[in-house]
Amino acid sequence: MVATRGQHFASVDALPSASWAVFFLAGALLRPMWALPVLFVLATALDLGSYAAGTITDWCLSPAYWALAFAYASLWLGGHVYRGLHMDAWRTLPRLALVLVATASVAYLLSKGGYWFFSGRYPDPTLEGFIARIPTYYPRALGTLAGYVGAAFALRALWRGATLGTRRTEEVAP
Repeated sequence: MVATRGQHFASVDALPSASWAVFFLAGALLRPMWALPVLFVLATALDLGSYAAGTITDWCLSPAYWALAFAYASLWLGGHVYRGLHMDAWRTLPRLALVLVATASVAYLLSKGGYWFFSGRYPDPTLEGFIARIPTYYPRALGTLAGYVGAAFALRALWRGATLGTRRTEEVAP
Protein backbone atom coordinates (compact mmCIF):
# COMPACT_ATOMS: atom_id res chain seq x y z
CA MET A 1 0.00 0.00 0.00
CA VAL A 2 2.83 2.38 0.82
CA ALA A 3 4.38 1.88 -2.62
CA THR A 4 1.19 2.28 -4.64
CA ARG A 5 -0.99 4.79 -2.81
CA GLY A 6 -0.85 8.43 -3.86
CA GLN A 7 2.23 10.41 -4.81
CA HIS A 8 4.80 10.50 -2.04
CA PHE A 9 8.41 9.57 -1.41
CA ALA A 10 7.91 5.81 -1.89
CA SER A 11 5.22 5.64 -4.56
CA VAL A 12 5.45 3.68 -7.78
CA ASP A 13 3.45 5.64 -10.33
CA ALA A 14 3.05 2.82 -12.83
CA LEU A 15 1.12 0.54 -10.46
CA PRO A 16 -2.54 0.91 -9.48
CA SER A 17 -3.29 1.33 -5.80
CA ALA A 18 -3.06 -1.89 -3.81
CA SER A 19 -5.13 -0.50 -0.93
CA TRP A 20 -8.20 -2.64 -1.53
CA ALA A 21 -6.10 -5.78 -1.81
CA VAL A 22 -4.15 -4.93 1.33
CA PHE A 23 -7.35 -4.68 3.37
CA PHE A 24 -8.75 -7.90 1.88
CA LEU A 25 -5.49 -9.77 2.46
CA ALA A 26 -5.24 -8.43 6.01
CA GLY A 27 -8.66 -9.93 6.73
CA ALA A 28 -7.69 -13.21 5.08
CA LEU A 29 -4.18 -13.66 6.42
CA LEU A 30 -3.81 -11.67 9.64
CA ARG A 31 -5.52 -12.88 12.79
CA PRO A 32 -5.74 -9.71 14.90
CA MET A 33 -8.59 -7.36 14.11
CA TRP A 34 -6.47 -4.38 15.17
CA ALA A 35 -4.81 -4.59 11.74
CA LEU A 36 -7.93 -2.97 10.24
CA PRO A 37 -7.74 0.37 12.10
CA VAL A 38 -3.94 0.42 11.84
CA LEU A 39 -4.13 0.04 8.06
CA PHE A 40 -6.82 2.73 7.84
CA VAL A 41 -4.63 5.11 9.84
CA LEU A 42 -1.72 4.28 7.52
CA ALA A 43 -3.84 4.96 4.41
CA THR A 44 -5.07 8.24 5.89
CA ALA A 45 -1.55 9.27 6.88
CA LEU A 46 -0.32 8.56 3.34
CA ASP A 47 -3.12 10.67 1.88
CA LEU A 48 -2.62 13.54 4.30
CA GLY A 49 1.15 13.37 3.87
CA SER A 50 0.80 13.52 0.09
CA TYR A 51 -1.58 16.45 0.41
CA ALA A 52 0.76 18.29 2.79
CA ALA A 53 3.67 17.69 0.41
CA GLY A 54 1.62 19.13 -2.43
CA THR A 55 1.82 15.97 -4.52
CA ILE A 56 -1.97 15.48 -4.57
CA THR A 57 -4.86 17.92 -4.51
CA ASP A 58 -7.76 17.91 -2.08
CA TRP A 59 -9.99 16.25 -4.71
CA CYS A 60 -10.28 12.99 -2.74
CA LEU A 61 -10.06 14.59 0.69
CA SER A 62 -13.70 15.51 0.88
CA PRO A 63 -16.56 15.14 3.37
CA ALA A 64 -17.03 11.66 1.88
CA TYR A 65 -13.61 10.43 3.05
CA TRP A 66 -15.32 8.67 5.96
CA ALA A 67 -16.94 6.29 3.43
CA LEU A 68 -13.51 4.74 2.91
CA ALA A 69 -13.57 3.42 6.48
CA PHE A 70 -16.70 1.41 5.68
CA ALA A 71 -15.35 0.28 2.30
CA TYR A 72 -12.08 -0.87 3.83
CA ALA A 73 -13.94 -2.62 6.65
CA SER A 74 -16.01 -4.49 4.06
CA LEU A 75 -12.82 -5.57 2.29
CA TRP A 76 -11.29 -6.73 5.57
CA LEU A 77 -14.51 -8.60 6.42
CA GLY A 78 -14.55 -10.22 2.97
CA GLY A 79 -11.01 -11.44 3.54
CA HIS A 80 -12.00 -12.70 6.98
CA VAL A 81 -14.93 -14.63 5.48
CA TYR A 82 -12.66 -16.10 2.82
CA ARG A 83 -10.18 -17.24 5.48
CA GLY A 84 -12.88 -19.61 6.75
CA LEU A 85 -13.45 -20.96 3.22
CA HIS A 86 -9.83 -21.28 2.14
CA MET A 87 -8.06 -24.58 1.68
CA ASP A 88 -4.66 -25.06 0.12
CA ALA A 89 -6.21 -26.54 -3.02
CA TRP A 90 -7.13 -25.38 -6.52
CA ARG A 91 -10.80 -26.10 -5.85
CA THR A 92 -10.81 -23.06 -3.55
CA LEU A 93 -10.37 -20.64 -6.50
CA PRO A 94 -14.10 -20.39 -7.33
CA ARG A 95 -14.79 -19.54 -3.69
CA LEU A 96 -12.12 -16.86 -3.79
CA ALA A 97 -13.56 -15.45 -7.02
CA LEU A 98 -17.08 -15.28 -5.57
CA VAL A 99 -15.91 -13.64 -2.35
CA LEU A 100 -13.79 -11.15 -4.32
CA VAL A 101 -16.70 -10.15 -6.58
CA ALA A 102 -19.10 -9.78 -3.64
CA THR A 103 -16.57 -7.91 -1.53
CA ALA A 104 -15.44 -5.64 -4.36
CA SER A 105 -19.07 -4.83 -5.15
CA VAL A 106 -19.81 -3.78 -1.57
CA ALA A 107 -16.56 -1.82 -1.29
CA TYR A 108 -17.22 -0.11 -4.62
CA LEU A 109 -20.74 0.92 -3.63
CA LEU A 110 -19.49 2.26 -0.29
CA SER A 111 -16.39 4.09 -1.50
CA LYS A 112 -17.45 5.31 -4.92
CA GLY A 113 -21.10 5.74 -3.98
CA GLY A 114 -20.14 7.61 -0.84
CA TYR A 115 -17.88 9.87 -2.87
CA TRP A 116 -20.47 10.40 -5.61
CA PHE A 117 -23.24 11.38 -3.23
CA PHE A 118 -21.42 13.04 -0.31
CA SER A 119 -18.19 14.61 -1.60
CA GLY A 120 -19.80 17.75 -2.95
CA ARG A 121 -17.71 17.37 -6.11
CA TYR A 122 -20.65 16.49 -8.36
CA PRO A 123 -23.53 18.92 -8.78
CA ASP A 124 -26.87 17.20 -8.27
CA PRO A 125 -25.64 13.59 -7.99
CA THR A 126 -28.30 11.07 -8.92
CA LEU A 127 -28.55 7.32 -8.59
CA GLU A 128 -28.87 7.14 -12.37
CA GLY A 129 -25.63 9.11 -12.77
CA PHE A 130 -23.82 6.83 -10.34
CA ILE A 131 -25.09 3.66 -12.02
CA ALA A 132 -23.97 5.00 -15.40
CA ARG A 133 -20.38 5.22 -14.09
CA ILE A 134 -20.22 1.64 -12.80
CA PRO A 135 -19.37 -0.04 -16.14
CA THR A 136 -16.52 2.42 -16.63
CA TYR A 137 -14.86 2.20 -13.21
CA TYR A 138 -15.95 -1.02 -11.46
CA PRO A 139 -14.17 -3.49 -13.79
CA ARG A 140 -10.84 -1.75 -13.19
CA ALA A 141 -11.37 -1.78 -9.42
CA LEU A 142 -12.30 -5.49 -9.46
CA GLY A 143 -9.43 -6.35 -11.80
CA THR A 144 -6.87 -4.55 -9.67
CA LEU A 145 -8.16 -6.23 -6.51
CA ALA A 146 -8.19 -9.67 -8.16
CA GLY A 147 -4.73 -9.17 -9.64
CA TYR A 148 -3.07 -8.23 -6.37
CA VAL A 149 -4.94 -10.87 -4.34
CA GLY A 150 -4.21 -13.54 -6.97
CA ALA A 151 -0.52 -12.62 -6.98
CA ALA A 152 -0.39 -12.69 -3.18
CA PHE A 153 -2.02 -16.11 -2.93
CA ALA A 154 0.18 -17.45 -5.76
CA LEU A 155 3.28 -16.28 -3.89
CA ARG A 156 1.88 -17.79 -0.70
CA ALA A 157 1.32 -21.13 -2.47
CA LEU A 158 4.86 -21.08 -3.88
CA TRP A 159 6.28 -20.27 -0.46
CA ARG A 160 4.26 -22.99 1.25
CA GLY A 161 5.23 -25.47 -1.45
CA ALA A 162 8.90 -24.60 -1.12
CA THR A 163 8.90 -24.79 2.66
CA LEU A 164 6.89 -28.02 2.64
CA GLY A 165 9.33 -29.52 0.13
CA THR A 166 12.25 -28.47 2.33
CA ARG A 167 10.64 -30.07 5.38
CA ARG A 168 10.00 -33.32 3.49
CA THR A 169 13.61 -33.41 2.30
CA GLU A 170 14.86 -32.87 5.85
CA GLU A 171 12.60 -35.65 7.18
CA VAL A 172 13.84 -38.15 4.57
CA ALA A 173 17.54 -37.31 4.93
CA PRO A 174 19.48 -39.87 7.02
